[in-house]
This record gives sequence, structure tokens and C-alpha cells, in this order.
Amino acid sequence: MRKPPTVLVIGASRGIGHELARQYRDVGATVHATVRKSGDEAALQTMGCTVHRLDITRGDDWDAFAGSVASLELDIAIHNAGVGGPRYDGPPTLEDFDETMRSNVWAAMRMAPIVGPRVAAARGRLVIVSSRMGSIGARESAAFTTYRASKAAVNSVAKDAAIVHGPRGAICVALHPGWVRTDMGGAGADLDVADSARGIRKTVDGLASGDNGCFFSYDGAAMRW
Repeated sequence: MRKPPTVLVIGASRGIGHELARQYRDVGATVHATVRKSGDEAALQTMGCTVHRLDITRGDDWDAFAGSVASLELDIAIHNAGVGGPRYDGPPTLEDFDETMRSNVWAAMRMAPIVGPRVAAARGRLVIVSSRMGSIGARESAAFTTYRASKAAVNSVAKDAAIVHGPRGAICVALHPGWVRTDMGGAGADLDVADSARGIRKTVDGLASGDNGCFFSYDGAAMRW
């Protein structure tokens, strides 16, 4: 019988990340989950998760987090944290640009050298949650341009992680979670959060070494960069 995995979910306060933590706990996984602020720990702790406080926009939080996971071997790590960016078209304000890029891109760049070696040690899987809105090859709209730019950039971070950590045993991918009914996705989105999380788990479980450096949808379909 295969040993239940050790899983890290970064950004588990609510939405897809919270549901992933719940589903992984339901199948017996040891789950480490991060939350940004006090008050978000209780539900995850009740599930049996080990909870880490991590504001992904703060360098000192990343430094502390690196110490807290330094001894772990992670079978699965999912970097789910991020923001939706400004909900208007046209050039962003500098403040909106900085907030979106710091949360969606810089945070992933801080995460990868901390988490990548822990995943490689377990010959595991590192998933950076992206979006089909970050696909340049499939792009047909310029709406929400700052968010799109941030997700195109985070795809680059995922590819770099694959180059660095893939040869050491990790499988690193970018993953589109679907258009999901969350605070970010809105009530009119296509997909229930539980279905997205189930699809993500199935896709992650099926990853093979040849998938390192690829971009997938939650349902396992290949995505265009």
C-alpha cells in the first residue's frame, strides 16, 4: 500500500487552496497549509493540517517559512496564492501593478528555491497555479491585462523551476485550475471549487517525469504557453 503523501498548499485560507487541503486530508495525507492572517488557521487546524502563517508579499515571512519547512520532504507542493489584479481595462496604476506582480510573480520566485529542493528530495511534484489567461499562444482577449501579464510571467517561473529542480528529481508544472466559482472567479464561473480540486489532484497524481516543465489544465489537458 502506498504511503499517504506529505502535501504543502500555499494559499489555503479559502477557495481552491482550502478545498485542496480538505480533500488531501480526507485521503489521509499529511498536509501543511499556509494562511496570510490570524483567524484563518482554525478551520485548517480542525481538519488536522499543520498551519504556517505566510504573507506572500513579505520577504521576512518567506525567510521564516523557509526555516519551518527546511526538514520536510514534500511529495506534492501546490503554490496557489495570488490575487486577481485590477478589474478594469487599460494601463494599471503603479500601485495596482506592483500589488499584482508582487503577489503573483515575486512570491512564486521566492517560493521556488525554498520549496523546490524539498519536493526534489521526495522526487515529488511542484505545481504553480497559473491561468489560461496567462497563455500567449491561446490569447484572444486583452481584458484584465495586468492579471494576464502576471500569469504569463508566473508561467516563466514554473518553467525555470522545472529547469532547476527537474534534474534533481522534481516534476514542476504550471496548472490552470479552471474558471472556478470563488471570490476571484465570481458566481458566474463554470466550475465548482470541489470539482476543480478533484481534477487538480487527479492531474497531479498522474504526472510523469516527461511532464516536467509543461502547462496543464486541471482536467489534464495540455495548455499552450
